[in-house]
Amino acid sequence: MSDLSAPDFQKTQYRFAAHLRDPNTNPAPADIEDRRLKIYRELVYNNIEDFISSGFPILRSLYADSDWHAMIRQFIASHQSHSPYFLEISQEFLMYLQEGHQPVDCDPGFMLELAHYEWVELALDVAEGGIEAGRKEGVDVLSDPLQVSPLAWRLSYQYPVHLIGPQYQPEEPGEEPAFLVVYRNRQEEVGFLQTNRVTMQLLQLLEESPQSGASVLRELAGLLGQSDPESLMGFGREVLEQLLSLDIVLAE
Repeated sequence: MSDLSAPDFQKTQYRFAAHLRDPNTNPAPADIEDRRLKIYRELVYNNIEDFISSGFPILRSLYADSDWHAMIRQFIASHQSHSPYFLEISQEFLMYLQEGHQPVDCDPGFMLELAHYEWVELALDVAEGGIEAGRKEGVDVLSDPLQVSPLAWRLSYQYPVHLIGPQYQPEEPGEEPAFLVVYRNRQEEVGFLQTNRVTMQLLQLLEESPQSGASVLRELAGLLGQSDPESLMGFGREVLEQLLSLDIVLAE
């Protein structure tokens, strides 16, 4: 229903909501006292800004106050959210940065990758479910069936996002991508593992087809052009045992 065809009370609601989102552009309904409106304006902005700052603490630390608040106000004013849930504000803000934000001089080149990495940490922290099945003791990673935890996400970035902070802000991407696995373990703790291209390929094979460690290592050896698959077994066992200890890989 458009604003023109809506009942009067809905027109007032539209004007009220538009004013709260962008008070500098949209005048308030004439019959509401500004003292009362000020309370609502501050509640809306402060709650959203506080949640975004908490969800993207590293990104927040890289901006001057004026630049950060200008970006948040533009997000509130212009972004059409797809979810009504408060916990998904961080995802909406990431979508805004990826699709609606107009870059300014103070934006670092790694902004989108850093924002995505911080969003992943929050998304895994609040993701439903947990690790209920799978043995951890007495596992032979070469002979027992293995699978990748649904709470372990494989990621790669052009910038080393896990190292970025106020004291380290790279101006150019790294020579090699940063390969990371962000995961949530049995203790409901979120962590990350910096790894390499081969381990990422190993995890991809296990995601596609849960199988024993020896089987997946032989498959990996074939993809890598290794003429002697057994040469990977010692190194592969160490990698799989580390992945198992972190709850990135689970034993059936």
